[in-house]
Amino acid sequence: MAKKPEVPETPGRVKQLRMIAKIIKQADPKGMPIVYASALGTLVLCVVIGLVTGWWPLYVIGVMLALTVGLVVFGQLAQKAQYSMLHGQPGAAAAILQGMRGNWEVTPAVAVNRDQDIVHRVVGYPGIILVSEGPGSRVQKMLVAEKKRVQRVALDVPVYDVQSGDGEGQIPIGKLQRHLMKLPRNLKKPAVYEINNRLKALPQTLPMPKGPLPRGAKMPRPKMR
Repeated sequence: MAKKPEVPETPGRVKQLRMIAKIIKQADPKGMPIVYASALGTLVLCVVIGLVTGWWPLYVIGVMLALTVGLVVFGQLAQKAQYSMLHGQPGAAAAILQGMRGNWEVTPAVAVNRDQDIVHRVVGYPGIILVSEGPGSRVQKMLVAEKKRVQRVALDVPVYDVQSGDGEGQIPIGKLQRHLMKLPRNLKKPAVYEINNRLKALPQTLPMPKGPLPRGAKMPRPKMR
């Protein structure tokens, strides 16, 4: 009998939580004590109220409420740790955008320049959002050029440009999702998919390599149909 190929086991829920807890501890040594303190404090408060009022079901409710509060604080610290790990890394904004919940169509790196500044494209209920990574003095020209290119097929769809970063007038990656969520809802769900399909037909701009071309290198010729 031939042996069946072994399927790699996916990490269990407990193992995932342990991995996230290690990440939180690396980002902030006080993170996990805060989680434990918030859960324990909630439980103690419920027990004290139960003793004073004599309502015993509050003990059970306190246990469930303590777990809920602990998980909420755990999730917030995990997100904060993720932002700190991604900070300063190329493509950090794309990673944050792709983790957004809801009807968002994200296309990373629709434009890249020689300095490795990047522009990502997001299509959602607000319309089209162009999100850049890099210094404002360099990415502004990229955003203007990409905005003109997008408007060829976007027609009357609103186009926003957002600079992510720590410079003046830029949005830190920790506040990027919240910033996009606050934009007005201008499109309905079918229009989001229609606009995204139209934008996919646009040719993608390729980054030019830094420095002079090597000897003997030839520029690629466009194929004639």
